[in-house]
Amino acid sequence: MNHSPSVVHTRTALREALNDLPGKRGLVMTMGALHEGHLSLVTEARKHCDHVVVTVFVNPTQFAPGEDFDAYPRTLDADVAALTRAHADLVFAPSVEDVYPHGDAQVTINPGPTAQVLEGATRPTHFAGVCLVVHKVFNLIRPDVAVFGQKDAQQLAIIRQMVRDLDMGIEIVGAPIVRAEDGLALSSRNAYLSATERTQALVLSRALQAGQRAASSGKNAETIVRSAREVLASEPAADVDYVALVDPTTFLPVSRGEAVLALAAKIGTTRLIDNTVLEVNDD
Repeated sequence: MNHSPSVVHTRTALREALNDLPGKRGLVMTMGALHEGHLSLVTEARKHCDHVVVTVFVNPTQFAPGEDFDAYPRTLDADVAALTRAHADLVFAPSVEDVYPHGDAQVTINPGPTAQVLEGATRPTHFAGVCLVVHKVFNLIRPDVAVFGQKDAQQLAIIRQMVRDLDMGIEIVGAPIVRAEDGLALSSRNAYLSATERTQALVLSRALQAGQRAASSGKNAETIVRSAREVLASEPAADVDYVALVDPTTFLPVSRGEAVLALAAKIGTTRLIDNTVLEVNDD
Protein backbone atom coordinates (compact mmCIF):
# COMPACT_ATOMS: atom_id res chain seq x y z
CA MET A 1 0.00 0.00 0.00
CA ASN A 2 1.33 3.44 -0.94
CA HIS A 3 1.58 6.07 1.77
CA SER A 4 0.97 9.67 0.77
CA PRO A 5 3.91 11.98 1.34
CA SER A 6 3.58 14.67 3.95
CA VAL A 7 2.75 18.01 2.35
CA VAL A 8 3.99 21.24 3.93
CA HIS A 9 3.64 24.82 2.77
CA THR A 10 5.72 26.94 5.14
CA ARG A 11 9.35 27.14 6.19
CA THR A 12 8.46 26.28 9.79
CA ALA A 13 6.49 23.18 8.80
CA LEU A 14 9.33 22.20 6.44
CA ARG A 15 11.93 22.34 9.23
CA GLU A 16 9.75 20.20 11.48
CA ALA A 17 9.09 17.65 8.73
CA LEU A 18 12.77 17.39 7.81
CA ASN A 19 13.56 16.46 11.42
CA ASP A 20 11.52 13.30 10.85
CA LEU A 21 13.65 12.25 7.85
CA PRO A 22 16.95 10.93 9.18
CA GLY A 23 19.69 9.64 6.91
CA LYS A 24 20.70 10.68 3.43
CA ARG A 25 18.32 13.23 1.91
CA GLY A 26 17.48 13.56 -1.78
CA LEU A 27 15.81 16.50 -3.50
CA VAL A 28 13.79 16.82 -6.70
CA MET A 29 12.73 20.36 -7.63
CA THR A 30 9.66 20.79 -9.84
CA MET A 31 7.16 23.43 -10.86
CA GLY A 32 4.34 20.90 -10.61
CA ALA A 33 2.06 19.66 -13.40
CA LEU A 34 3.96 16.43 -12.92
CA HIS A 35 4.39 13.75 -15.57
CA GLU A 36 6.37 10.53 -15.82
CA GLY A 37 9.55 12.48 -16.50
CA HIS A 38 9.33 14.15 -13.10
CA LEU A 39 8.48 10.85 -11.42
CA SER A 40 11.57 9.28 -12.96
CA LEU A 41 13.64 11.89 -11.09
CA VAL A 42 12.07 10.74 -7.82
CA THR A 43 12.85 7.13 -8.70
CA GLU A 44 16.45 8.09 -9.45
CA ALA A 45 16.75 10.01 -6.18
CA ARG A 46 15.54 6.98 -4.23
CA LYS A 47 18.53 5.02 -5.58
CA HIS A 48 20.88 7.43 -3.83
CA CYS A 49 19.06 8.41 -0.65
CA ASP A 50 17.05 7.28 2.34
CA HIS A 51 14.36 9.92 1.86
CA VAL A 52 13.22 12.06 -1.08
CA VAL A 53 11.85 15.58 -0.80
CA VAL A 54 10.02 17.07 -3.78
CA THR A 55 9.33 20.76 -4.21
CA VAL A 56 6.32 21.99 -6.15
CA PHE A 57 6.77 25.70 -6.80
CA VAL A 58 6.20 27.85 -9.86
CA ASN A 59 9.12 30.22 -9.47
CA PRO A 60 8.39 33.76 -10.67
CA THR A 61 12.03 34.85 -10.93
CA GLN A 62 12.72 32.53 -13.87
CA PHE A 63 9.87 33.95 -15.96
CA ALA A 64 10.32 37.14 -17.96
CA PRO A 65 7.45 39.60 -18.46
CA GLY A 66 5.09 38.21 -21.08
CA GLU A 67 6.01 34.57 -20.42
CA ASP A 68 3.53 32.03 -19.09
CA PHE A 69 3.94 32.41 -15.31
CA ASP A 70 0.24 33.10 -14.66
CA ALA A 71 -0.92 30.43 -17.11
CA TYR A 72 1.52 27.75 -15.99
CA PRO A 73 -0.55 24.72 -14.85
CA ARG A 74 -0.95 24.30 -11.11
CA THR A 75 -2.27 20.84 -10.16
CA LEU A 76 -1.10 20.16 -6.60
CA ASP A 77 -3.68 17.50 -5.71
CA ALA A 78 -2.86 15.47 -8.82
CA ASP A 79 0.85 16.03 -8.20
CA VAL A 80 0.63 14.64 -4.66
CA ALA A 81 -1.28 11.61 -5.96
CA ALA A 82 1.47 11.00 -8.51
CA LEU A 83 4.19 11.45 -5.90
CA THR A 84 2.42 8.90 -3.71
CA ARG A 85 2.87 6.35 -6.49
CA ALA A 86 6.52 7.39 -6.82
CA HIS A 87 7.10 6.94 -3.05
CA ALA A 88 8.20 10.48 -2.28
CA ASP A 89 8.47 11.17 1.44
CA LEU A 90 7.82 14.91 1.67
CA VAL A 91 6.37 17.59 -0.59
CA PHE A 92 7.23 21.24 -0.05
CA ALA A 93 4.66 23.40 -1.87
CA PRO A 94 5.30 26.95 -0.67
CA SER A 95 3.76 30.24 -1.69
CA VAL A 96 5.80 32.94 -3.41
CA GLU A 97 5.77 34.82 -0.10
CA ASP A 98 7.29 31.83 1.71
CA VAL A 99 10.13 31.51 -0.78
CA TYR A 100 10.70 35.26 -1.07
CA PRO A 101 9.58 36.56 2.35
CA HIS A 102 11.41 39.86 1.94
CA GLY A 103 10.17 40.57 -1.56
CA ASP A 104 12.57 40.77 -4.46
CA ALA A 105 16.00 39.42 -3.53
CA GLN A 106 18.64 42.11 -3.22
CA VAL A 107 21.49 39.59 -3.44
CA THR A 108 21.29 37.55 -6.62
CA ILE A 109 23.45 35.05 -8.50
CA ASN A 110 25.23 35.66 -11.78
CA PRO A 111 24.98 32.26 -13.52
CA GLY A 112 28.04 32.93 -15.69
CA PRO A 113 28.83 32.60 -19.39
CA THR A 114 27.04 29.27 -19.86
CA ALA A 115 23.80 31.15 -19.17
CA GLN A 116 24.36 33.65 -22.00
CA VAL A 117 23.88 31.29 -24.94
CA LEU A 118 20.98 29.26 -26.39
CA GLU A 119 18.22 29.41 -23.75
CA GLY A 120 20.07 32.26 -22.09
CA ALA A 121 20.19 34.29 -25.29
CA THR A 122 16.45 33.89 -25.81
CA ARG A 123 15.54 34.24 -22.11
CA PRO A 124 18.32 36.42 -20.66
CA THR A 125 17.00 36.56 -17.08
CA HIS A 126 15.93 32.91 -16.89
CA PHE A 127 19.01 31.19 -15.47
CA ALA A 128 19.66 33.87 -12.86
CA GLY A 129 16.15 33.16 -11.57
CA VAL A 130 16.76 29.43 -11.67
CA CYS A 131 20.02 29.70 -9.75
CA LEU A 132 18.44 31.98 -7.17
CA VAL A 133 15.57 29.62 -6.35
CA VAL A 134 17.76 26.49 -6.48
CA HIS A 135 20.26 28.07 -4.10
CA LYS A 136 17.48 29.10 -1.72
CA VAL A 137 15.84 25.67 -1.75
CA PHE A 138 19.20 23.95 -1.25
CA ASN A 139 19.67 26.09 1.86
CA LEU A 140 16.17 25.33 3.14
CA ILE A 141 16.27 21.56 2.56
CA ARG A 142 20.01 20.78 2.87
CA PRO A 143 19.99 17.79 0.51
CA ASP A 144 22.86 15.38 0.09
CA VAL A 145 21.82 14.67 -3.49
CA ALA A 146 19.70 16.64 -5.96
CA VAL A 147 18.40 15.14 -9.20
CA PHE A 148 17.70 17.21 -12.31
CA GLY A 149 16.63 16.06 -15.75
CA GLN A 150 18.74 15.96 -18.90
CA LYS A 151 15.67 17.44 -20.63
CA ASP A 152 16.89 20.83 -19.35
CA ALA A 153 20.51 20.09 -20.22
CA GLN A 154 21.71 23.69 -20.03
CA GLN A 155 20.06 24.16 -16.63
CA LEU A 156 21.71 20.95 -15.41
CA ALA A 157 25.14 22.19 -16.52
CA ILE A 158 24.68 25.59 -14.85
CA ILE A 159 23.49 24.07 -11.56
CA ARG A 160 26.51 21.78 -11.55
CA GLN A 161 28.76 24.80 -12.10
CA MET A 162 27.06 26.73 -9.28
CA VAL A 163 27.43 23.83 -6.83
CA ARG A 164 31.09 23.40 -7.80
CA ASP A 165 32.05 27.08 -7.81
CA LEU A 166 30.24 27.92 -4.56
CA ASP A 167 31.46 24.81 -2.69
CA MET A 168 27.94 23.69 -1.89
CA GLY A 169 28.84 20.06 -1.25
CA ILE A 170 25.77 18.58 -2.93
CA GLU A 171 25.91 15.71 -5.42
CA ILE A 172 24.07 16.66 -8.61
CA VAL A 173 22.68 13.70 -10.54
CA GLY A 174 21.42 14.00 -14.10
CA ALA A 175 18.52 11.75 -15.13
CA PRO A 176 17.71 10.71 -18.71
CA ILE A 177 14.96 12.33 -20.78
CA VAL A 178 11.66 10.45 -20.65
CA ARG A 179 9.74 10.34 -23.92
CA ALA A 180 6.28 9.31 -25.01
CA GLU A 181 6.07 6.23 -27.22
CA ASP A 182 6.05 8.45 -30.33
CA GLY A 183 9.27 10.20 -29.24
CA LEU A 184 7.98 13.50 -27.87
CA ALA A 185 9.94 14.55 -24.81
CA LEU A 186 7.62 14.80 -21.81
CA SER A 187 7.07 18.38 -20.68
CA SER A 188 4.46 20.16 -18.60
CA ARG A 189 4.13 22.62 -21.48
CA ASN A 190 2.91 19.84 -23.77
CA ALA A 191 -0.47 20.45 -22.13
CA TYR A 192 -0.68 23.69 -24.12
CA LEU A 193 -0.55 21.82 -27.45
CA SER A 194 -3.67 21.02 -29.42
CA ALA A 195 -3.94 17.53 -30.91
CA THR A 196 -2.69 18.86 -34.26
CA GLU A 197 0.16 20.78 -32.64
CA ARG A 198 1.23 17.73 -30.66
CA THR A 199 1.64 15.80 -33.89
CA GLN A 200 3.56 18.72 -35.39
CA ALA A 201 5.82 18.82 -32.30
CA LEU A 202 7.14 15.36 -33.13
CA VAL A 203 9.43 17.10 -35.62
CA LEU A 204 11.73 18.00 -32.70
CA SER A 205 12.54 14.40 -31.81
CA ARG A 206 12.78 13.48 -35.51
CA ALA A 207 15.34 16.25 -35.98
CA LEU A 208 17.41 14.91 -33.10
CA GLN A 209 17.22 11.41 -34.55
CA ALA A 210 18.52 12.75 -37.86
CA GLY A 211 21.41 14.37 -36.03
CA GLN A 212 22.13 11.12 -34.22
CA ARG A 213 22.18 9.20 -37.50
CA ALA A 214 24.58 11.70 -39.00
CA ALA A 215 26.87 11.44 -35.97
CA SER A 216 26.75 7.64 -36.03
CA SER A 217 27.77 7.78 -39.69
CA GLY A 218 30.88 9.76 -38.78
CA LYS A 219 29.66 13.09 -40.19
CA ASN A 220 31.17 16.34 -38.98
CA ALA A 221 29.51 18.87 -36.68
CA GLU A 222 28.28 21.08 -39.53
CA THR A 223 26.57 18.13 -41.22
CA ILE A 224 25.00 16.96 -37.96
CA VAL A 225 23.45 20.36 -37.35
CA ARG A 226 22.34 20.67 -40.99
CA SER A 227 20.67 17.25 -40.82
CA ALA A 228 18.62 18.35 -37.81
CA ARG A 229 17.74 21.71 -39.40
CA GLU A 230 16.53 20.08 -42.60
CA VAL A 231 14.06 17.95 -40.67
CA LEU A 232 12.79 20.95 -38.71
CA ALA A 233 12.40 22.88 -41.96
CA SER A 234 10.08 20.15 -43.24
CA GLU A 235 7.44 21.16 -40.66
CA PRO A 236 5.91 24.55 -41.55
CA ALA A 237 4.41 24.87 -38.06
CA ALA A 238 7.84 24.84 -36.40
CA ASP A 239 9.21 28.32 -35.69
CA VAL A 240 12.83 27.40 -34.95
CA ASP A 241 14.78 29.36 -32.34
CA TYR A 242 18.07 27.47 -32.46
CA VAL A 243 19.79 24.23 -33.40
CA ALA A 244 23.26 23.88 -31.89
CA LEU A 245 25.91 21.29 -31.24
CA VAL A 246 27.61 22.25 -27.99
CA ASP A 247 29.95 21.12 -25.25
CA PRO A 248 27.96 19.46 -22.42
CA THR A 249 29.62 21.66 -19.79
CA THR A 250 30.16 25.08 -21.36
CA PHE A 251 27.44 24.97 -24.02
CA LEU A 252 29.85 26.54 -26.47
CA PRO A 253 30.07 25.13 -30.01
CA VAL A 254 32.04 21.90 -30.29
CA SER A 255 33.33 20.01 -33.31
CA ARG A 256 34.62 16.78 -31.80
CA GLY A 257 33.97 14.42 -28.89
CA GLU A 258 30.94 14.25 -26.63
CA ALA A 259 28.36 16.89 -27.48
CA VAL A 260 24.78 17.94 -26.86
CA LEU A 261 22.63 18.51 -29.92
CA ALA A 262 20.13 21.03 -28.56
CA LEU A 263 17.18 22.70 -30.23
CA ALA A 264 14.25 24.94 -29.45
CA ALA A 265 11.18 25.76 -31.52
CA LYS A 266 7.69 27.13 -31.13
CA ILE A 267 4.77 25.02 -32.21
CA GLY A 268 1.85 27.40 -32.30
CA THR A 269 2.38 29.56 -29.22
CA THR A 270 4.15 26.84 -27.22
CA ARG A 271 7.93 26.96 -26.99
CA LEU A 272 9.52 23.51 -26.69
CA ILE A 273 13.11 22.42 -26.10
CA ASP A 274 14.77 19.06 -26.61
CA ASN A 275 18.25 17.60 -26.86
CA THR A 276 20.29 14.46 -27.25
CA VAL A 277 23.84 13.54 -26.29
CA LEU A 278 26.02 12.20 -29.08
CA GLU A 279 29.62 11.63 -30.10
CA VAL A 280 31.18 13.67 -32.91
CA ASN A 281 33.93 11.98 -34.90
CA ASP A 282 34.88 14.49 -37.57
CA ASP A 283 35.57 12.77 -40.89
